[in-house]
Amino acid sequence: MREFFKSARFKILMGFLAFLIGIMVFAVTKGGYSVSGASFINTITMPFRKVSNGLSMRIEHSLDKLSNATEYYNENQRLKQQIGELNKQLTEYAALKEENEELRKFVLIKEQNPDYVISQPCDILGYVTNDPFKSFTIDKGSSDGIKPNCPVVTAEGLIGITVEVSEHVSTVRTILSPDLSVAAVASTSGSTDYGIIEGAIVQSGNGMTRLIHLDIDNALKTGDLMVTTGTSGLFPKDYPIGTVQSVGLDSNGLSACAEIKPCVDINKLSTVTVILDFTGKREEKDEN
Repeated sequence: MREFFKSARFKILMGFLAFLIGIMVFAVTKGGYSVSGASFINTITMPFRKVSNGLSMRIEHSLDKLSNATEYYNENQRLKQQIGELNKQLTEYAALKEENEELRKFVLIKEQNPDYVISQPCDILGYVTNDPFKSFTIDKGSSDGIKPNCPVVTAEGLIGITVEVSEHVSTVRTILSPDLSVAAVASTSGSTDYGIIEGAIVQSGNGMTRLIHLDIDNALKTGDLMVTTGTSGLFPKDYPIGTVQSVGLDSNGLSACAEIKPCVDINKLSTVTVILDFTGKREEKDEN
């Protein structure tokens, strides 16, 4: 018995009892009332009950997921379907908005040029492979009144001319090509600076074209707008072509030339319009 009182186990037991008595005395002296056995036990077991409650809630949450898995799955599928429908509506809205914008430009061309006979808006089918001058095909042809050598435009400016026409498809040569020449004049008030818009391989790589056969004493400056003269009968008069980016001497040193930025980015076309007939062209036909 004496050995038990001297053992470490007895000392630990006494220490624990002393700890419990200390808590009870502290509660009595601090709160001014005695602590019942139940309150004492509640105080001691509080941390354990908190941990137990936390574990219980987690287990309950996990069991809820398992028991309602089918319901959650169906709800998730329903939400995915709603998101898909909303995305489809947004896509249709964007397409409708783009179509309305193209129709607005179509109407604008007609309003500004009432003498034009123009096609319906033509969608770009694709650019001609390996053509550095960006020739492309459109989804309108002879059945839509299109013939070779019809001007191709947007509301912003001249694009080119039709060169090959089948019943439902046409090929367009652009103003970036050296095989297309367009007589042009500066639209600046009082200007008489004339030249020929004709593409070149160097400029076409940057989406640019050039103005050649320009008088060496010209008054062109950066930003001047070049428009069609209408003298050839192929293109209507005063249709925008592009703006002057720089002016210099031609390689022969006898004339000047200028680098021209088209009014329309030919690398990013989606829709164009074909001018089927116009006043200047009709007058030329009548004379013949």
